[in-house]
Amino acid sequence: MRSVRLDVVLGTLATPALLGVLALTTGLDALGWGVGLASGWAATALLAAGRSRTGERILPADRVTLTRALLTAGVAALVADSPDRPPALPAVVVLASVALLLDTVDGQVARRTGTATPFGARFDAEVDAYLILVLSVAVARDYGGWVLAIGAARYALLVAGWAVPWLAAPLPPRYWGKVVAAVQGVVLTVAVSGVLPRLAGLVAVGAALLLLAESFGHSLVWLYRTGAGPRTRRALRVSTAVAAGAVVWTVLVLPPRLDQLTPAAFARIPLEGLVLVLAGLALPPRPRRVLAVAAGATLSLLTVVKLLDAGFTAQLGRPFNPVFDWGSFGPAIDVARDSIGDAATDVVLVLAGLALALLLAVVTASTIRLTGVTARHRHRSARGIAALGVVWAVCAALSLQLAPAGPVASAGTAGLVLAHGREVQATLADQQRFEEASRSPDPLAEQPDPLAGLRGKDVLVVFVESYGQVAVQDPDIAPGVTAVLREGTARLARAGLGARSAFLDSPTFGGMSWLAHATLQSGLWIDNQPRYDQLMASDRVTLARAFGDAGWRTVGVNPANDRPWPEGTSFYHFDQLYDRYGLGYQGPAFSWAAMPDQFTLAAFQRLELTPGHAPVMAEIDLVSSHHPWTPLPTMVPPEQLGDGSVFDPMPAQGMSPDEAFRDADTVRRLYGQSIEYSLEALISWVADLPDDDLVLVLLGDHQPTAVVSGADAARHVPISVVASDPDVLDSIAAWQWQDGLLPSPSAPVWPMDAFRGRFLDAFTPTPAAQALRPPR
Repeated sequence: MRSVRLDVVLGTLATPALLGVLALTTGLDALGWGVGLASGWAATALLAAGRSRTGERILPADRVTLTRALLTAGVAALVADSPDRPPALPAVVVLASVALLLDTVDGQVARRTGTATPFGARFDAEVDAYLILVLSVAVARDYGGWVLAIGAARYALLVAGWAVPWLAAPLPPRYWGKVVAAVQGVVLTVAVSGVLPRLAGLVAVGAALLLLAESFGHSLVWLYRTGAGPRTRRALRVSTAVAAGAVVWTVLVLPPRLDQLTPAAFARIPLEGLVLVLAGLALPPRPRRVLAVAAGATLSLLTVVKLLDAGFTAQLGRPFNPVFDWGSFGPAIDVARDSIGDAATDVVLVLAGLALALLLAVVTASTIRLTGVTARHRHRSARGIAALGVVWAVCAALSLQLAPAGPVASAGTAGLVLAHGREVQATLADQQRFEEASRSPDPLAEQPDPLAGLRGKDVLVVFVESYGQVAVQDPDIAPGVTAVLREGTARLARAGLGARSAFLDSPTFGGMSWLAHATLQSGLWIDNQPRYDQLMASDRVTLARAFGDAGWRTVGVNPANDRPWPEGTSFYHFDQLYDRYGLGYQGPAFSWAAMPDQFTLAAFQRLELTPGHAPVMAEIDLVSSHHPWTPLPTMVPPEQLGDGSVFDPMPAQGMSPDEAFRDADTVRRLYGQSIEYSLEALISWVADLPDDDLVLVLLGDHQPTAVVSGADAARHVPISVVASDPDVLDSIAAWQWQDGLLPSPSAPVWPMDAFRGRFLDAFTPTPAAQALRPPR
């Protein structure tokens, strides 16, 4: 007992000594001191009391575990000391790392000295649990409250054991349990250190939580099988039956749009659920199980379709199309790799696969359980289904609706199947019609002397990524953008350039920019990937091809493209293509954007607009305003652009995407700033360009995602024609577009596929006009 008292004294003194060091190096206030002292002294008292109760002396392994407990007290003090700010991360990481390393020491010491005891193992486990709790509190401040489930799991089981004695029974040693506990500590320490990107950290912590759930589930099953009595077993059967019914109910009434996801959306009666239970009541056991498995697999698939509908509606403004949208996943994965890296993307894909497997397992198990329990209570189930059926019929007759997701008398899942079935039929028929249209003779292919009205001029078609109607009309976003456009109009006027503006209706929303580019260039409505693929195999005349046939040098500039693009020459007929590797940029990427727009324009001028150059027609894609709109570059003096190294410090000065997307208002603000930057870069470049024969077509490709544009937003994008030659603007006077770069809400709106034909018509004189045209 003398050794116990000595260790108590040492533990009692070591705690304030450690906290004193932390106070001198990082600073601790009263709360930090209080939590640290309470934690360290409580661990010391727990060890002393436990050994005194067993009549044993404090063993060498106990001292190692007590050292870990005191280090954990230091971590707790640092975390408690900063409730409204990040803790002193270096100190937290060092203390937690040493505590985790010592976790491999105390067990070895106990085994080698032959002093392993049940109390020592329990004390070690409690120190592990407390360290994980403290780390989960620190990580939850950045990742969200769900992380606290990791730290609270052990204590939730402890509290539950007070009310349910069989939950407090000792668990047998399990090596996997120790591995899972170690994983929790390591993952949380790495997450709190901040060395991982936030998305990768979220994925890692989520995976750790899944491992912990599996380990706790195994322990609960063991405790239930060895200690639960008849009453507990009955309560568990009831709760699992209720949970199964809730799962089936939820997946049946789950709305296919995020803006419909409200509590009232689940206050509906699904007709499909009533039919499933009735069919289960009518069938013998074996056919009933087959039905339950088939229904579970079907409902899982339909739930995935609903989730895809919600994601596509939020991102692209339309539901998922089961015919042509499968091809969208490849480009989406490529965008994710460019934005968050290959490793994080691979982890997300693996977790998505695991989530799908878990969904299938849970929903199928729920349909089996639901049909089984209702069949065992046939009469009561039949009466309940009959009562719900009457309520469903009354609500249907009254057209009662409590939520935007649909009526109380729901048949939404069946309606989803019918809607997507009709969509498949319509899509297949549309593909056939479009193939015929794309392969039919192009009326512009045989035009005599095309584009004569632009002879000798440089014509630039410049797409500003995500430049949509919301940028010039939303009251929160528009003030900054419209100020740039108004000042830009005045600046261009001082440089001798005029502008006319309107809106185009884009075939896409929130992404898939190449569909808008193909629509504008081809004069065909390209609103899905199969149409795009069919177009690429056709002989349609593009704007670039029309200019090339008329004698212009044609150039395509896409600074984000890092892969071969044979369609650029085989279909669009560009003479020269510049991708992210062809513009000479040596600076940093800005999230998805490979280089700032200011550099792209300067590089194009350096490469193509040299003195005495032949007339150039170019499509230039500006990508600084591409989702996720952060971090953003700032304008630099043109003479300092060089190879782009001047931008090196800028990405670190901006907000990261994972930080920005925690708040919708922040995302909208950053979107507006990105559009302002792209427009300012383009306008200032055009105003300073020594080119008296420039014609600029400036337009957006699509509206930004729903988080910025709002649900059910229109697909309009601004478009402007800028020129110094008054004859150019006179040629489009019949369009009745508005003066300046800023179209008002009353400006004309054209479908984007109409632009090619009208543009070519405006600058291709009729035969009568050509006859009167004086020779050059």
